[in-house]
Amino acid sequence: MSLQDPQLPPVGETGGSRLIKRLRNYFLTGLVIAAPISITIYLTWSLIKWIDGWVKPVIPLEYSPDAYLPFSVPGFGVFVAVVALTLLGFLTANFVGRSLVRFGEQLLNHTPLVRNLYSALKQLFETVLSGKGGKSFQKAALFEFPRKGVWSIVFIATETKGEIRQRISENGEEWVTVFLPPTPAPTAGFMMFVRRSELIELDMTVEEAAKLVISAGLVAPDYEPPDRVPVDPPAPVLTRRSGG
Repeated sequence: MSLQDPQLPPVGETGGSRLIKRLRNYFLTGLVIAAPISITIYLTWSLIKWIDGWVKPVIPLEYSPDAYLPFSVPGFGVFVAVVALTLLGFLTANFVGRSLVRFGEQLLNHTPLVRNLYSALKQLFETVLSGKGGKSFQKAALFEFPRKGVWSIVFIATETKGEIRQRISENGEEWVTVFLPPTPAPTAGFMMFVRRSELIELDMTVEEAAKLVISAGLVAPDYEPPDRVPVDPPAPVLTRRSGG
């Protein structure tokens, strides 16, 4: 290399920029791994502390391990709550328990305001937990909302029943009750009564649809059309060579 014709370094990334880019990728990879685990642990720990905060003050001090240990035992309130609910279910399964439950319900039914709240909550928990809801919230679908050409994810709650079905149904149309969740917190939303024919039912599970809603579309499940049949490669064609 001469002074008259110096060779310049190639234009591109330098060693330092490549190192920074690699470190950034390592950091993002670690963040993707650590963030879900950390948030899950934090939420689980918060739930345990919340239940302990409600249950532990009810437990007599002589039955609490906190009275005999120099530290608080996390999760003891959760354990007591699970045991208490199990015993409550066992006791209410016999005749005496059912009689006491009916007596308590009669008292609540004669209490203004409380009876409406109790009745609604009881029906909700019986539907969700006892399996009376059938296939409630087991399908996700697309619904054209809020205007034509724009689609939103909804969860099919159940078939529309009762007076609402009789009022809106025409010519035996099938109507369903759907829940439209917002992003990123799907705990609130809109309940709507729509024709099943206006929905495009999805193959993805409700959990996958919920992830899609919470992540604002960033976490989309993989999808392969069901009608795609793998095509085998054509078999080689054998030709007979004529003798020379």
